[in-house]
This record gives sequence, structure tokens and C-alpha cells, in this order.
Amino acid sequence: MSPTGVGLGLRSAFVDELLEREARGEIPAIRWLECHPENYMRRGGRWPRNLERCRERWPFATHGLAMSLGGVDPLDRQYLATLRTFLRDLEVPWHSDHLCFAVAHGAASHDLLPMPWNEDTARHFADRVREARELISVPLAVENISYYVKPAGSTLDDGSFAAAVVRESGCDLMLDVNNVYVNAQNHGDDPRAILAAMPLDRVVQIHVAGHFLEGEEEPGFVIDTHAEPVCDGVYDLLAWTLERTGRVPILLERDDDFPPFDELYAEVERLDRLWRAAPERGIRAMSAMSAMRAAAR
Repeated sequence: MSPTGVGLGLRSAFVDELLEREARGEIPAIRWLECHPENYMRRGGRWPRNLERCRERWPFATHGLAMSLGGVDPLDRQYLATLRTFLRDLEVPWHSDHLCFAVAHGAASHDLLPMPWNEDTARHFADRVREARELISVPLAVENISYYVKPAGSTLDDGSFAAAVVRESGCDLMLDVNNVYVNAQNHGDDPRAILAAMPLDRVVQIHVAGHFLEGEEEPGFVIDTHAEPVCDGVYDLLAWTLERTGRVPILLERDDDFPPFDELYAEVERLDRLWRAAPERGIRAMSAMSAMRAAAR
């Protein structure tokens, strides 16, 4: 079963409470989960046990951290072979990774680093996306990243670059609305203009998260931490996005400084209300259907 509605990133910090509350029927708004395969592959003990316990109750999507799709090192075929088996066993409908590089000359940065946003880099990404997709044998979606310095040599904005990669590779988009918001705040861009340039008809999943604001009020420098509550500005941007994508699955990411579970679930419920208020099909899809009907007359 494919994810729908609102999901939550699976984290060991709250997995026991998550399962206990689900067993009592207290968290119906959590309709699916997402995991990072790198946390589970080739591991034993409680990690795979927790994953299997959750898999019995929810559908899953997966979100990777290690493909380094923008890198120049050859793709790690051993990693991708292990990932392929993991994805097959978990029966996910798609897998996502980032529009970044994370490995250079064999050394892992342990961070998601930006590449110059231009047509040449988009073609480079697209070639590696096609290769990776063939090796893992499931649909692949790419995620727009947050960054703090605009890469030299960029001739495209974030949205146009994501569109170029999707167009060249035929992949889908895993849209992180918080990353758009963070980048727009830090670099003085219009977040809606960035989103409008993206291939919103190819979005299969949306991420939202919290960030840290330096200073007491906006505007200020924003750090993408996934360790704070989602702010009103991101909720507003998400609502604007959902009008255009329709009801695609939404994932709440929380990676650190976990609040009481009731507070976390309140964010899920707020996201669920936005998801339910969205059209079943987005503006672009409806416009395309109208154009097709007009052409057929």
C-alpha cells in the first residue's frame, strides 16, 4: 500500500511510544512512515526489529542520504545493491535522495553539499539519476536541498534547476518546502517563485520540518536543523503548494530535540488538516486536463 496523507519520519527516540499509541488507536493522523535505509542496512538488533514492528502497522517510503548524485566519484554499486534488496523487502513505491554531492575522491563529507545550478550540472545529475534508478529497480525522486552559500557558476535558480534534472532524467520530485523557505530567507529570494518554477506535477512526496532562527524574530539567518517546530511561514507555503500539487503525501521530519509526543502529534494533525483541505488534484493537473478536453472538442 502506498503512502497517503501525513507521515512521520521513524526515529528510535520515540518508536516505542509511537507503537503503543497506535495500538491504543490514539494517532490516526499518522498514516505512514519514512525511514533512512542507511540506519538499517547491514545492522542487527533493535533497529531491524523496530522497523519490522512498524512495518506491520504502516506503509513506508524511504529517504536516502548517501547516493551523492552530484558527485564525480563512480556510484557505489555495493551500496546500491544492498539498497536494492532493502527496498524490495520493504516494498516501497519510491525511493528519494538529494540534489547534492556528499562524497569527493572517496571521502564522505557527512553533509549534503550543493553543486552549481546550471544546465551542465543538471545533465550530470540526470545521467547519475538514471544509472542509480536502474541499479535500485524502483522509481527514484530527487529532493531540493538547503544551502548557505550559493554555488559559484550557477545560472539557474533552485526551482529551474530541479525542473531541469527532472526533465532530463525522467525522475520525480521529493519536494522539501522547508528547504525552499530556508533558502529564500537566507538569500533574499521569493519562495513562491522558486516553487512555481519547479515541476510540481511530478511531486510524489513533500517534506516539512522546523529550523533554527538566529535572532529573536524574522528576517534572520535560518539554519535547517529539523529540531524545532514547523513555523507558520512554512505552513503557509505548504498550503500554497498543495493547491498546485493536490493531495500528495506529506512527511514531518524531526531529527533532534524531540518534544513530548503530544506536541509532535499536534503538528501531524495540523498538517493533516492542510492535506484534507487541498484539492484531490492540483491546479496544474486540472489545467492540463481542461486543455486536453478543449483540444478534443
